[in-house]
Amino acid sequence: MKLHGIGARLRPLAATAALLPLLALTACGSGDPDDEAVPAARASADDPVAAVRTVDAVAALLPASVRSSGTLRIGSSVGAPPSAYYPDGSDTPEGQDIDIADAVAKVLGVRLERQDASFETILPALRSGKYDVGTGNFGVTTERLRTIDFVTYIDDGQGFAVKQGDTSFGKRIGDLTQLCGRTVGIGAGTTFEATLDAQKGVCAKAGKKPYDVKVYSENGATLTALQQGRIDVIMSTINGLRYQAAQPAAHTTFLGEYHRLDVGFAFKKGSPLTKPFQAAVNELIKDGTYARILRKWGTTGSAIGTSRISPPEHT
Repeated sequence: MKLHGIGARLRPLAATAALLPLLALTACGSGDPDDEAVPAARASADDPVAAVRTVDAVAALLPASVRSSGTLRIGSSVGAPPSAYYPDGSDTPEGQDIDIADAVAKVLGVRLERQDASFETILPALRSGKYDVGTGNFGVTTERLRTIDFVTYIDDGQGFAVKQGDTSFGKRIGDLTQLCGRTVGIGAGTTFEATLDAQKGVCAKAGKKPYDVKVYSENGATLTALQQGRIDVIMSTINGLRYQAAQPAAHTTFLGEYHRLDVGFAFKKGSPLTKPFQAAVNELIKDGTYARILRKWGTTGSAIGTSRISPPEHT
């Protein structure tokens, strides 16, 4: 996947960019996914995608038009590690999602034409036919399944983080009533926004003040708001928040998982690409490439055993 910058590229704000070249961390060794070692961005010289080759039986599942053109248009949300980000000073994106998409493209024998886009615009653009496939750590939810098909490749989900030294929430946030009377920072168009909106009555039922929600278009803006005290807590991806908290310059503390979600490649409903993508992901799982990619990015605690097409949302 060598084509970049076809559209306007979104970069994290300076607060996020400053986190990227930091030192690697060591494992805690407990086996708990919350304690999993999280490498600093670009810490590993390993390239698990380099040895991946086309698998003819899997490539044959592609529509004839795709096999003929040899390309697929991918809408990609590039925001922050470990999923996808631009290393400081680089025009080439890196991250777990980048590696997995690259590896799938190699198995299928196609070239990905990447167009960077904001997270909230990708799913509507898939429906309109602008892209063939989308990536952006998209969680599989009941609402999204009405108009989007997914091919799963990791199990991530929703979690919380606070400013380092803030003990007012305790050691973990496991119930939304812990947010009552507080201000929560989230990303636009995300499952976090949907979850908080759907559950906005929990504080009234508990006899507490409601939580306030502030929506940001970039991860860096959310982190800056936390450090400046404009929000009390961030709700974002489990792996992203864990990775962020492992970077000393971030000064955040991960407060645990709230809700796990399958994460997948996104497609227009009924797309003929879902079966070849599923077969390609399962090929990568079988040959060990998938495990090597997750190990590189410190996300092995989110591994899946097999890829599925549009599974129901985790309950």
